Amino acid sequence: MDEADFKALLAPLAVSWWEADSGMSVVDSGGAAFDDQRTTRRFLEALLADGGGLSGPPGYGPYRTCFEGRTFDVHWPDVGDGPGRHGSRGVAIEVDDRPDDDPYATFADLAPAAAFVRDATGRYVWANHAYAHLYGTTRDAVIGRHLAEVDEAGDITRFLALDQEVLTRDRPVRHSLTYRRVDGCPGHAAGYRFPVRWGAARCVAGIYVDVTDYTRVLDQRHQAEADLQALRDHSGLLCLRLTPDGRVSEAGTAVADVLRVRLPDLIGLPADTLLAQNPERSALHRIWDDLISGRRRSARTCAVLVDQEGWQRRVRLHLSTVCGRTRGVSGVWVVGTHLGLRHQHRPDLTAAQVRILALLAAGHSNADIAATLHLSRQTLDYHLSRLRVLLDAATRPALVARAYVLGILSSGTWPPRSSTAVNPSSPV
Repeated sequence: MDEADFKALLAPLAVSWWEADSGMSVVDSGGAAFDDQRTTRRFLEALLADGGGLSGPPGYGPYRTCFEGRTFDVHWPDVGDGPGRHGSRGVAIEVDDRPDDDPYATFADLAPAAAFVRDATGRYVWANHAYAHLYGTTRDAVIGRHLAEVDEAGDITRFLALDQEVLTRDRPVRHSLTYRRVDGCPGHAAGYRFPVRWGAARCVAGIYVDVTDYTRVLDQRHQAEADLQALRDHSGLLCLRLTPDGRVSEAGTAVADVLRVRLPDLIGLPADTLLAQNPERSALHRIWDDLISGRRRSARTCAVLVDQEGWQRRVRLHLSTVCGRTRGVSGVWVVGTHLGLRHQHRPDLTAAQVRILALLAAGHSNADIAATLHLSRQTLDYHLSRLRVLLDAATRPALVARAYVLGILSSGTWPPRSSTAVNPSSPV
């Protein structure tokens, strides 16, 4: 809890805090006791006029005063002696004007943070209800007792040493600590411990927020991140995390191996540069727009990856959005499975060449193919010779095999036809 958080905590309470310069002019104030700084300034002038504040003993503890029919407990810390004072801070808590009211009673009832004051020996001189609740008791059962009667034996030495450190250094200490909760489980708290004057005695005050649940959630998050990192780096799956603008923010080593690129060089690259130019790429763009806009949370599709050497591999992609702390998508996890064989870019073939490959795959002879396509034997021989060069295949079976590996022919249809054919009865 920093100073801004503490001021925000005081904002709705029946208190008034102020900061004044050396001329006792209010430079900042807050709290719900007064509506504006003008009233705070009049209150401060009234304190000076009736002998309170700086005219009292330096560092004098809480004292009670009245202002316009209202009763306040005032704490005005020591600011030094003589004309060299450089301003001060103070706080006033409005209370009912009853003699049995303890200082800071109203504040103690309303403050959600656990707060206490202990003397130099470790005895509690003040505590609020939130602090007593941490120990499963009431504030009246805490005040006046030594911390050895309240805290666990293993914590006493540590807490006393911290108190002495605060008194010796004479300045606030921000820290976190662990303690034993009422149910026996370890608890975690974060806050400040600082020196104060309580009456004529130098004491140590502390204000803490219980962060046990937050710490538990944070530990769970760290464990989940460690598990995710292990999955990303050691599972063998292709794992990528992309930013909303489509750049790689995280990647597993398997992705770098498939793309033949160093992992540091992969971070920051646009994902589009990793994909082949084909119809599936346009479909993936439409899916991406749905994910980033929030219309979809997950999707499955296929794509063709292009490595740094220009070779391609087909992969099945599973995409899932990641929501940030604020509204909207903060990223997308992409997991690749069913990785295909590495192959060179599919050459551009004419419609006649694709039909020749389809007829070859169906088992037709050269004479049947020439007759079906109304080609001369010489023209067919030219096309076959050209296909052997384009597909780097020396025989008829090798041509058919390469046509399927490169995705020129669809692997799920019979009779064989082009993978891009629109009409199921058409070979191309």
